[in-house]
Amino acid sequence: MSRAQSLIRRNVLRFGGDRSGLVSQTRLAGPMPWVIAIMIALTVMAAAGGLALGNVTRNAAAEIDGGLTVQLVEAAPAERNRQAEAALTILRNREDVADIRRVPDAELERLLEPWLGAEAGVEEDAIPIPALIDVRLKGPVTERRIEELRGVLVSSAPSARVDAQAEWLGPVFDAIASLQWLAIGLILLLALTSAAAVWLAARSALGSNRDTIEIVHLLGGTDRQIARIFQRSIAMDAAIGGAVGLLLGLGATLLLGRQFGRLGSGMVASGGLEPFDWAVLAAIPLAGIILAMLTARFTVLSALRRML
Repeated sequence: MSRAQSLIRRNVLRFGGDRSGLVSQTRLAGPMPWVIAIMIALTVMAAAGGLALGNVTRNAAAEIDGGLTVQLVEAAPAERNRQAEAALTILRNREDVADIRRVPDAELERLLEPWLGAEAGVEEDAIPIPALIDVRLKGPVTERRIEELRGVLVSSAPSARVDAQAEWLGPVFDAIASLQWLAIGLILLLALTSAAAVWLAARSALGSNRDTIEIVHLLGGTDRQIARIFQRSIAMDAAIGGAVGLLLGLGATLLLGRQFGRLGSGMVASGGLEPFDWAVLAAIPLAGIILAMLTARFTVLSALRRML
């Protein structure tokens, strides 16, 4: 019994208490907190990216809701201007039109300058630039309403082309949705990897403390009490790693957000994180702690049942 007493004294076991040396790994010296920190940091960055992409889609969809673009594709400038004015008159007299604006030619030239050069639309042999009219309808834009508007404009502006703005961004929205699913898949993969790391750490601790566990059983300790000891130890490692990982992930997210903000793109600017998004990111370490504790408890209990 002296050997058992020395083992118990060395491991400072107190069933139902809050201290245990059963898992002898030193905090921050072992790999577990750092592994969890890396996983949490990557999860925070993936979740932040997915949430930002969701905000981009939602804000862009709200901005173009009910939006139409009328293009007057006519080579002769005088005829193009005449048809544009005729289209403006027709659209202003419609009750289902909430807002209307003709895009100035100078603005169009600035938009096309990176592709067509600074002299686009100025020289006589330059590529003719169509006249553009931004229209916002009351209510949703449907194919039926688009066809009706085309029929109304064709008599006075035969070169008019009516397109829903949502159609232009349809491929962009599809790509963003794919990236969001990729972020979700990455988060699930990181969660599985974290659970696997905890499983390996718990199995290793069980193997290195097998003699102590047998003596604890001889002294009346139950599987649940032993599992609780491992669970508390893993929870502490997960808490330390989660805090470090959260700081690293938030730092990287803020840095990337600042870099994207410098692009000056309206769509990119609409992807800023909202208070609810920051709350979700802050909850990721808590979810990591819960996952680590459940994994450690399941691993230990299942191993103890096979051990005895």
